[in-house]
Amino acid sequence: MNKSFNIIVGGLLVLAGCQTMATGNDVPARITHPSDASRAALQTAVNDALHTEVLLAADALTSNSILTIERNPPKTLQGQLATGRNMDPPIRFDLVLNDSKCILIDMRDDSRHTLENTTCVAE
Repeated sequence: MNKSFNIIVGGLLVLAGCQTMATGNDVPARITHPSDASRAALQTAVNDALHTEVLLAADALTSNSILTIERNPPKTLQGQLATGRNMDPPIRFDLVLNDSKCILIDMRDDSRHTLENTTCVAE
């Protein structure tokens, strides 16, 4: 039984090491030469991560590596801003360059989304 335990623990350590190695080459990045295809890839990745549709600026992630998403403040039936405070924290995404891939990281859970048809450069 002790041998089985050692094998399981060893396997878990190997898996953890592989995960660390995969992210060890991450460098903060920004998008270069944005195109319709790269904007669509970014939009899809963000929408998938948030499970909703959001509106992104055409130049999102072209000047820095951080994308912050905030909820629209609630409004009354008359269209006025509702009183009270919105306690939802902003959602942060980081863009990194890993080898030659542009990867968007959802900082809430460290999930990684590879942006196809996108070129980026290290900051």
